[in-house]
Amino acid sequence: MPDQKAHILVTDDEKSIRNALQEILEFEDYEVSTVDGGQAALDFLAENDIDLMFLDIKMQGMDGLETLKAIREKGYDFPVIMISGHGTIEIAVEATKMGAYDFLEKPPDLNRLLIAVRNALSQKSLEKENKQIKKKLPKIQEIIGESKAIEEIKNLIEKVAPTQSRVLITGENGTGKELVAKWIHEKSSRSAGPFVEVNCAAIPSDLLESELFGHEKGAFTGASDQRIGKFEQADGGSLFLDEIGDMSLEAQAKVLRALQESTITRVGGSEPIKIDVRILAATNKNLEEEIKEGNFREDLFHRISVIPIEVPPLRKRNKDIPLIAEACLQNLKKRDISFSSISFSDEALEALQQKERRGNVRELQNAVERLGILASSDEITEETVRDVLKTRDLKAEHLGKLADETEDFQDFKETAERLFLVKQLEKNDWNISQTAEAIGIQRSHMYNKMKKYNIER
Repeated sequence: MPDQKAHILVTDDEKSIRNALQEILEFEDYEVSTVDGGQAALDFLAENDIDLMFLDIKMQGMDGLETLKAIREKGYDFPVIMISGHGTIEIAVEATKMGAYDFLEKPPDLNRLLIAVRNALSQKSLEKENKQIKKKLPKIQEIIGESKAIEEIKNLIEKVAPTQSRVLITGENGTGKELVAKWIHEKSSRSAGPFVEVNCAAIPSDLLESELFGHEKGAFTGASDQRIGKFEQADGGSLFLDEIGDMSLEAQAKVLRALQESTITRVGGSEPIKIDVRILAATNKNLEEEIKEGNFREDLFHRISVIPIEVPPLRKRNKDIPLIAEACLQNLKKRDISFSSISFSDEALEALQQKERRGNVRELQNAVERLGILASSDEITEETVRDVLKTRDLKAEHLGKLADETEDFQDFKETAERLFLVKQLEKNDWNISQTAEAIGIQRSHMYNKMKKYNIER
């Protein structure tokens, strides 16, 4: 027997059954408690931990199936063995669907009962062991690098994560801001809670409020059901507001209020809902400049940037490129067997270091995958790097020429955007819906851009 006795709760409104089961189980050296109904069981569970439960189906007041449903809704995960003197296959199937471990008829056969108890406790022990093993395994990708800048970020994460302070993570696109946010959550006291992400730039401003705060049924056209928003989903955990610099001023005001009051109200609702959420935010914009331009609220900026963390671009930590490239290749090998024999030569890694990467780590990941697919042998050589990535360099060169020929920033942006859209439309045979989906914008936005730049087939 284990050092600590397994604690079993017997729930039955027949005293004779409770006493009989208690006597049998205590003889087998289990700790046994008894209650006479469903509500009494829920009250007992609120104050005590148990390892297994016997639950009668037919009881006065709250019956066994109702009790089982309430137990699972409250998050209790111990095994439940249902017992009944009026058992049918239909009831047994329904109980199993609701999460019952086993089903015994009254009076239970002694050997069958003890085997069911041992098996249920054995499964609970295995599940507990699996959870402990999973806890020890890293859930998220490591922050790779040995540069001074990355070491400073890792040290800062160690200091900041255990606190409840809000963090603003800044940096260029593709530098790994989301990864920093995930590690702050992972090393915090909230790690067992949810980590919920919202890309503020990807959600139309008229839908962002519903996305963040949820809505009640009938709140607006199309709201056919109640919806729980991201703030509620993140309760007890962390909410990562990515690209917060793209959030509308109206949404900013409502987020500020939620942070000030620790409550939210669903769209179309009137009832305030208490929330316990840690905010982690990220942006590739200079929010202080955005404040001057009137695009971002200063009071919200001070709320979210208690601890600022700046993630450096790849060009400022060039020595990390070989490590990141090797890690990217290892990830590809785990995901796809066709990469299993691919490796880098030392010269190839040096060549990768010499390439400027405006897309930072994300661009480097894509480059490694492209090199692995297009390499002519199992080894990615310096020549492979230069040949495969040459096209990308030529594109950068063309943009460089355009920059030289254009003095006005707005003209440069619009010319480059027009060229990009035309190329994408040609690539998709001028199918506007397909092109919009491919480049990640709404079809209506695509039509607006085509009208703006006078783009016709």
